[in-house]
Amino acid sequence: MNTSLPLAVTMGDPSGIGPEIVAKTILHRTDVRRSVVIGDTAVMERAIASIGGGLHLNEIHDIADAKPDGALNILAASRTETPPALGKVSAASGRMAYDAIVAAIDLARTGKVAGIVTAPIHKEALAAAGLSYPGHTEILAEKGGAGRVAMMLANDDIRTVLVTIHCSLADAIRRADLPAQMSAIRLAHQGGCALGIARPRIAVAGLNPHAGEGGLFGDEEIRIIAPAIAAARAEGIDASGPWPGDTVFMQARNGRFDVVVAQYHDQGLIPVKYLGLERGVNITLGLPFVRTSPDHGTAFDIAGRGIADPGSLETAIDYARRLAKAPRDQEK
Repeated sequence: MNTSLPLAVTMGDPSGIGPEIVAKTILHRTDVRRSVVIGDTAVMERAIASIGGGLHLNEIHDIADAKPDGALNILAASRTETPPALGKVSAASGRMAYDAIVAAIDLARTGKVAGIVTAPIHKEALAAAGLSYPGHTEILAEKGGAGRVAMMLANDDIRTVLVTIHCSLADAIRRADLPAQMSAIRLAHQGGCALGIARPRIAVAGLNPHAGEGGLFGDEEIRIIAPAIAAARAEGIDASGPWPGDTVFMQARNGRFDVVVAQYHDQGLIPVKYLGLERGVNITLGLPFVRTSPDHGTAFDIAGRGIADPGSLETAIDYARRLAKAPRDQEK
């Protein structure tokens, strides 16, 4: 990857804090001012006003025209005279957020940007716009030309990769089959390598309490998870487990493991988010390009007030730069 290229940063849902934290980050982080915001000019003008100004917009039509001179470089994916209302779900916001994501994916797939950093979107707004995607990950997988993808949530203490993502717990149990286990373990290994860990130690969490307690509390560990671990080890991956989900993250935080493979959404995300939303970042593994995002939502309750913390977005940008330097064949 050409790391001299700028990053594409999507504005997120126009009714949430995404545009505000994007503007704050570019205002205060002069080192990222060549980044190109993908979104709507009127929405970003409102965001800049909400933080007290300090930036002017540089609307561009080609990535090569991005300038690091105190401007917010914006490439329009949509145009509106009056931005959607703040703090409210709307079809207009869902469509505008989606259009920005698709435009950023096109830039990444054609090699015009070093990677994508996405500000938060709202799932109900996507649905209101008639877009049947549970979240960013599914849009990225479909439009990005990927097969299996996985979410890695990371902070300074722990990293976790999910076997299943946005679905009910009942569906997660059904979907956590052998192919899903193998994909998650492999992507966890590849993600760890991309972060500079020569031989990542992958801990695989069990699905059931106490990792099934030898079959007393469920046999998924015996039938599915343990065979997947054995197969991964045969491929040269340093995988172990299944470990009880209630203690494996503590062991990872204490340095025993580099990445934890969690079986379902909340099992993996609660430990990361408990340590602080401002420190967490979401990395999509399995794509042919880099993508990261903050580890929080749209925060409609504070949108437009100028008080949103851009810390997680800044962390996501830093991770994107780091991942852009990694050989891409590690993530295929």
